[in-house]
Amino acid sequence: MQTRFDIPTTGTGLYEFTAEVTRWVQGTGLLTLFIQHTSASLVIQENADPEVQTDLQNYFARLVPPTTDPSMAYLTHTYEGSDDMPAHIKAAMLPTHLSIPVINGTLALGTWQGIYLFEHRDRPHQRKVIGYLA
Repeated sequence: MQTRFDIPTTGTGLYEFTAEVTRWVQGTGLLTLFIQHTSASLVIQENADPEVQTDLQNYFARLVPPTTDPSMAYLTHTYEGSDDMPAHIKAAMLPTHLSIPVINGTLALGTWQGIYLFEHRDRPHQRKVIGYLA
């Protein structure tokens, strides 16, 4: 079973799409999610307190600032914007695919876990995530 999730983003941030995945899965097996982009990531993270997403976003912004920051002057890939190469670095540090058990049509996530697309670019994008259940 295979599908594609189209996830619109409005800029940097975490976008939960657990509900969309939950509506799609059925049966029992292992779900693989794969993002088809090099400047965004997939993460499983707490979905109860929105401060968690804010803190994660702020941490990675501080860890890998835009190329306009003097500490990033060594970067050469800058023609797609000051957020582009930092977005690639963040995507290299975070997962681009996830594996989640599915038991009797239910995602085997923990109580406070949600599935997120972590957008690393400043401008809006239409992101594609492939879902495969085997």
